[in-house]
Amino acid sequence: MNKRELITKVSKTAQVSTTDAEKIISAALETIIDEVAGGNKVQLLGFGTFEQRVRKEKTVKVPNTDKLTTVPEAKIPVFKAGKIFKDTVNQ
Repeated sequence: MNKRELITKVSKTAQVSTTDAEKIISAALETIIDEVAGGNKVQLLGFGTFEQRVRKEKTVKVPNTDKLTTVPEAKIPVFKAGKIFKDTVNQ
């Protein structure tokens, strides 16, 4: 399912126009992105948690050349599924 299909399904389920559904979904996603980028955690009870973690700097071997290179520290977004989400998927 892509974003357009999600918007269409949400608009039918919520009985709102596709324009309204698109505005709501886009606003929700932008808010989650902004909050996680700012270092905040977004918890949606039953669905899951979005947060930012720091991946430490590490040294890795490049397969083609066998040379060692350093991968710098990076902030990465992480999603952890909630209990209801996990239980529904596992049924």
